[in-house]
Amino acid sequence: MRKFLLLWLIASACLSVNAQQKFRVIGYLRTNNILEGQAGQVDYGKVTHINIAFINPDSAGNFTSMPGLKAFADKMHGLHIKVLASIGGGLAPAYYTSLLAEGNRQALVQKLAQLSESYNLDGIDVDLEGERVDANYESFITMLSAALKPKGKLLTAAVATVYKDRYTDKVLSLFDFINIMSYDKTGPWRPEKPGPHAPYEMAVEDMNYWAGEKGIAKDKLNLGIPFYGYGFGPGAPSDMSFRKIVSTYSGAENKDEWTLPEGGTIYYNGIPTIKNKTTLALERAGGIMIWQLLGDAQGKYSLLNAVDEVVHQKK
Repeated sequence: MRKFLLLWLIASACLSVNAQQKFRVIGYLRTNNILEGQAGQVDYGKVTHINIAFINPDSAGNFTSMPGLKAFADKMHGLHIKVLASIGGGLAPAYYTSLLAEGNRQALVQKLAQLSESYNLDGIDVDLEGERVDANYESFITMLSAALKPKGKLLTAAVATVYKDRYTDKVLSLFDFINIMSYDKTGPWRPEKPGPHAPYEMAVEDMNYWAGEKGIAKDKLNLGIPFYGYGFGPGAPSDMSFRKIVSTYSGAENKDEWTLPEGGTIYYNGIPTIKNKTTLALERAGGIMIWQLLGDAQGKYSLLNAVDEVVHQKK
């Protein structure tokens, strides 16, 4: 009986470790962070994937040379971390509409496939939003999938629930995994609607839609969390990294908003909420996605540390 119990405990521990190893922690870094050597501040032992944002072509569909990118990817591979080029972004160039059109689509796909090969990247992350997810999006993703998958490359996407009707079931089925941008519910572009831009309730609603209503498999979903805040009202900055928030306002790390003497308020996710969202992701998703890693604080105030503690059940 004791032998059986011991074997059961060992097997349970192995299953727990395997589950933790499979859980993705995806962090975005900006292109200039990589090329200008700022990315050394990240604790890479706590991430599984790096998405480099944003590597966009010019209006002719050509990509500029990026010295240092391959060296970074090679270094990450030595740490067993996958590296993807993320295209688009919330302010993606308007000419994507032309690049995705039938006459230009194949050339763009070929150049993206070559980009992943040239810099030894593990795939392409597509962060096209709003009007950029147009009538040509499905054809583009279908062609890009056909170009990347035979080479063993990943194809992922950043999606927002507010644009949910623009993503077809076929498109969603082609992504290896999907990063849910569960933030930016409001922001400086909507000064008339101040308030939390990434409340816990939004994460629950987003998971209810993508995992529940859409029925996407748990392992394909990553819950997005913000390492930044937005300010509204007198004296409040329009945006502020979590690093800057906790270094400026003592005690802010355990709150989700901070009211300034002038009357304005900064809204963000503090350590308790990040831990709660990570618990939610462990229950209903296959990972966490972070925008963006260099917004984090250091040491005991680090949100990445908070994510890691929950994933590995540290106390």
